[in-house]
Amino acid sequence: MRRRRLRTALLASASASALVVGALTLSTPANAATTAHQPDFKRLCSVPKRAGEMACNALERTNVMQKRALSPNATPSGYGPSDLQSAYNLPSDGGSGQTVAIVDAQDDPNAESDLATYRSQYGLPACTTDNGCFKKIDQNGGTNYPSADSGWAGEISLDLDMVSAIAPNAHIVLVEANSADMSDLGTAVNQAVSQGAGFVSNSYGGSEDPSDTSADSSYFNHPGVVITASAGDSGYGVEYPAASPGVTAVGGTSLTQDSSSRGWSETVWGSSSGGEGTGSGCSQYEPKPSWQTDSGCSNRTVADVAAVADPNTGVAVYDTYGASGWDVYGGTSASSPIIASVYADAGTPSSGSNPASFPYNNPSALNDVTSGSNGSCSPSYLCNAGQGYDGPTGLGTPNGTAAFTG
Repeated sequence: MRRRRLRTALLASASASALVVGALTLSTPANAATTAHQPDFKRLCSVPKRAGEMACNALERTNVMQKRALSPNATPSGYGPSDLQSAYNLPSDGGSGQTVAIVDAQDDPNAESDLATYRSQYGLPACTTDNGCFKKIDQNGGTNYPSADSGWAGEISLDLDMVSAIAPNAHIVLVEANSADMSDLGTAVNQAVSQGAGFVSNSYGGSEDPSDTSADSSYFNHPGVVITASAGDSGYGVEYPAASPGVTAVGGTSLTQDSSSRGWSETVWGSSSGGEGTGSGCSQYEPKPSWQTDSGCSNRTVADVAAVADPNTGVAVYDTYGASGWDVYGGTSASSPIIASVYADAGTPSSGSNPASFPYNNPSALNDVTSGSNGSCSPSYLCNAGQGYDGPTGLGTPNGTAAFTG
């Protein structure tokens, strides 16, 4: 009897310990490392199934316990505006007088209300339709919005929140394309520019196609306008429209707070778990722009610059359409609007310029990322970080705005 009671007590103790361990696992901090065997995040959009179809590059953390509403004095998991401004040496009041557009497919019915919650949480100025700061339109400039989609809605929330974090005083235009086809998304890019946006972020991509050079001239030929595009989330390899010479191709990093003089460190967001990691490489079809001088790729090389994208060191996002509220997101869908907004902080580009060339004129004004890999390749710099230019992080990440003027 005594042995039976002892066995029962031990089993109860083990069960209690397992519950504690399980609770700790669910509430893993947003910036903790995860195992290499099971990715702790999921894609918000399906992988494209055909040429000309795009997918958003947003990833959602799945091992972080989130709440729809925060208790008083609580902060969301994931990096917020002050973290990102500190990491990239940016002002807390950037973007004044500028208009940043984000281009996405499908509709997010809760876009404006979710944006309001994010900005209120972090003490940012209100950005609403009523005060003229926020505008939501379809690809033709009207209000005949496409059908709603929960995956793209998460992407939209991520984009809106990153513009808010980096350029809190900028106006924001959300242009919703009818579908994820390049033709509709490209029409939305043109619409964004016609609306007066000087900075246009595209957090999506698809496989390269011989018709890409035609799309370049149709959708991404806007001198004097900043256009950024995500490098992709599938590790080494090139996506379009990041490969377009008319856009700034944005790679991804893992961003960690440390005790260095900068206070932060970055490595390539690699593909050690689940095959995900920043895209990079040598384009199959796009000609090399004059401002790129790397010798191992005779065509356009991706990327130009980079910013945080690893969902394991992800950013706080508020999304309620198909989601539960506060979440932690990553993917190069985070880095593209971050970089577009850094350009907005830097000021209006010169007339007729190609802003993708600006960082190449002042690479010393960037944080050079020198470690990490996103796959196997030859020559090795196309997938491995090193001093100076490399494929996964380009010339580096923002250190203020000096590298983004011209």
